[in-house]
Amino acid sequence: MRAQYNLSELCGRKRFVMTEKLRLDRRNFLKQAAGAVGAATQANNWTALAPVHNSDEQKERSHAHSDVNYPRQFRGRQLRMISFPLGGVAAGSLGLGGRGQLINWEIFNKPNKGFRPPYAFPAIWAHAGSGKPVARVLESRILPPYEGWQGLDSNNVPGLSRLESATFTGEYPLAHIDFEDRSLPVKVELDAFSPFIPHDPDDSGLPVAILRYRVTNPGHVPASVGIAFSIENPVTTKEQNDNARLKSDQGRRNEYRAENGIAGLTMSNPELKADDPMSGEFVLSARVDGDAQASHWEGWPAGRWWNSPLHFWDQFSKTGDLGAQPEPHNSVGVLCLKRTIAPGQTASFEFLVGWRFANRTPEWIGWDSPPGEGKTVIGNFYATRFKSAWDAVSYTAEHLEDLEARTRMFTNALRASTLPAAVKEGASANLSTLATTTCFRTADGEFHAWEGSGDTWGSCFGNCLHVWNYETATAFLFPSFARSLRRSAFGYSMDDAGAMHFRQLLPEGKGRSGYAAADGQMGQIIHAWLDWKISGDAALLRSTWPRAKKGLEFAWVPGGWDANRDGVMEGVQHNTYDVEFYGPNPMCGIYYLGALRAGEEMARAVGDTNSAETYRRLFEQGGKWIDANLFNGEFYIQKVQGFRKDEIAKNLRSGMGSENTETPEYQVGGGCLADQLIGQYLAEVGGMGPLVSAENIRTTLRSIYKYNYKRSVASHDNVERTYVLNEEAAAVVCDYGKAERPHIPFPYYAEAWTGQEYLVAALMMNWGMVEEGVECVENIRARFDGEKRNPWDEPECGHHYARAMSSWSTILAMSGFLYDGPAAAVVAVPKIPRDNFECFWSSGTGWGTFSLRKEPGRTLFSIKVLAGKLDCRSCETAARGTAVSVEFGEKTVKNQLTRREERVVVAFDETLQLEAQNEIRITVRI
Repeated sequence: MRAQYNLSELCGRKRFVMTEKLRLDRRNFLKQAAGAVGAATQANNWTALAPVHNSDEQKERSHAHSDVNYPRQFRGRQLRMISFPLGGVAAGSLGLGGRGQLINWEIFNKPNKGFRPPYAFPAIWAHAGSGKPVARVLESRILPPYEGWQGLDSNNVPGLSRLESATFTGEYPLAHIDFEDRSLPVKVELDAFSPFIPHDPDDSGLPVAILRYRVTNPGHVPASVGIAFSIENPVTTKEQNDNARLKSDQGRRNEYRAENGIAGLTMSNPELKADDPMSGEFVLSARVDGDAQASHWEGWPAGRWWNSPLHFWDQFSKTGDLGAQPEPHNSVGVLCLKRTIAPGQTASFEFLVGWRFANRTPEWIGWDSPPGEGKTVIGNFYATRFKSAWDAVSYTAEHLEDLEARTRMFTNALRASTLPAAVKEGASANLSTLATTTCFRTADGEFHAWEGSGDTWGSCFGNCLHVWNYETATAFLFPSFARSLRRSAFGYSMDDAGAMHFRQLLPEGKGRSGYAAADGQMGQIIHAWLDWKISGDAALLRSTWPRAKKGLEFAWVPGGWDANRDGVMEGVQHNTYDVEFYGPNPMCGIYYLGALRAGEEMARAVGDTNSAETYRRLFEQGGKWIDANLFNGEFYIQKVQGFRKDEIAKNLRSGMGSENTETPEYQVGGGCLADQLIGQYLAEVGGMGPLVSAENIRTTLRSIYKYNYKRSVASHDNVERTYVLNEEAAAVVCDYGKAERPHIPFPYYAEAWTGQEYLVAALMMNWGMVEEGVECVENIRARFDGEKRNPWDEPECGHHYARAMSSWSTILAMSGFLYDGPAAAVVAVPKIPRDNFECFWSSGTGWGTFSLRKEPGRTLFSIKVLAGKLDCRSCETAARGTAVSVEFGEKTVKNQLTRREERVVVAFDETLQLEAQNEIRITVRI
């Protein structure tokens, strides 16, 4: 997390500018949900939770936002802020605007908010029967405001006719737009996406976007339809350019190519030096099949003033195609497809755009590097796979049916999940962060990430440990990314003493950044355990364990976090609030307990019994101390403790916290911290169990809901960065309703971060507060409504902030799905009551769906693998019975049944090895 301060320490930048229905009675629902941890599921439609005011308690609750559906639709003014990322994970992206326009061209290895080539737009022409041809820019009409020093200027021809309206439907990675226009004799819709396939980072990382326009002829006579896509060659170093008006192409070149069923233009700039960061290619292409007639111009007619767009529009609006190439021409290439559509039929006009910009350097993107290494090309993985942008587009076109089928297999599984709409919507929307400039893969295939993305620079370099600890999406959907982050943390970034320098320099292996963060280091140890736990990968554990052990025991160095080895972090603890906490506190302390438990389990698995017993002893001792000394009856607090500077180990203090270490400022003190249980949050993801008193956890969560959760922030005063406003509801970082606020509190205390709110929601879901957890998520997503904010951009210190991918944890919590890889054990106990439950699941080895169906006299459970694999030795689920049968394919499997209150555990006589499309079916009879 970073705000304005010392820039070299914060983000490694010389300058930094901050810009930035289930219609159940709520009380009855809560009672049902609280008991659902061990009960069979039964409920009605989970579109939303409607408030019922039948008690004072109900009246105090904020109104649930029932307009958050899934997939989510946007109309009218809600289209204004939408920018839906199109592009592969860690491969750059274009934004699809709510009106159908391409915006935020962020394909050049760094953020580029607001950039759009002077000309980049599709147009449609339609002619049916004796009517007059109609031509429109294939976007809906521009929304207010209409101001500018030259009105709306002329870029992207805002004065040309556009379609009357649009409805945008988004469920990442799929976007759909239904256009409406009464003057057009045909109906038009757009499907736009880039392949997104869990556990396949390569085919999910294509630098390509697919734009498929589907045109339906509702009339009684054939309709002739043309769609032309014009894009100005973007391969230039000019920040502002109006080159479309000029005769010269400024060194840029557009070359036509047609082969293997695709035709298009490759856009480049030979005048750029080969090592220029902007040297690369962009491709505008289309699939040409059936009766499609393709035409192209390598450039619009060159001319002065606005002759060029005028001559293009004159030609296209008359005939719906392009005719002969004009000479001379400029750099606005255009590709057109034209078809005749029979009455009642639908035709596709499929465009693919792709890019390749290989010269990623630390200096160009703003990432800190060792001395003299700023201009070193660290590259892009996709550029090693594809030698040209045409190759990337050609590969995508050749394999599109398979790529799309696997993408839709994922989206269908998530959509069909019996989960609250807002939970699915929030989790899927934040997956888009993986496809933005926040994330990238260097040429060696390693995954790297900023905390977020500024408007034109990366925000806060280094795979920042204490920010990336919050997210769980990589571990479950792209495990290779998670393991790459671990290689960074436990690799060169860890020094000889065991301190993880929490920001990685690039190129790797030539230098380290500043200091260690207590929360970042402990969280990485828990994540290392999680990577092993959900995969069962013994080789991974053996390779990770020596460094994980060293990192855990770094807490014991003299002057360190737990120098007296009592299981309590009393030392100076740098953390995600960009300061140091002095003395015992719940956030870092419970993180430490989680790391000790993770260390214990990993140590036992590798045969390091002595270490395991030491970690267990410290865990039990530390947990008891925290419960006895930090819990105030409602939540956990900090006991501030000062130190002389000579008592503090090196690499523990930044220049951002208190200068006075003996009477430190910037502390939590008696405040109620929203993420005080983050260690417990990560423990829950892997099924670790309580780290402190279970009753204290429940009480703390109720207190966070009571104090931190503001049903309206209209009276919440905040002089810091503002993410919520007016009547919006949010959970704030820290509340001092029960204690006097320190004169100088820690930074960010009055803010509200979505990444932290999702964490709180997931914990509530796991601890019997399902309704409250869902309410939190609904309120978050209601704020991102398309009118006030972009639904696919949850910011904090930057757009597309990594912490917000903690939203995936709400899927994990509500599904009740856990996988213990070493034991090959599945647990599937949904958190909501329903007779028929179906849900997406994922592990470190595969993903698929499971279902739980309750019928008279029996319960049916099944688990299916859709991709990857799953070893399964036992299944635990919500059911009651005394007899069980198990089928695996055509085979009946011998088993043993164990009853645990409202659950059953079915253990198989052998380990079942499931691969794609394999399914286990279990019937439990009363």
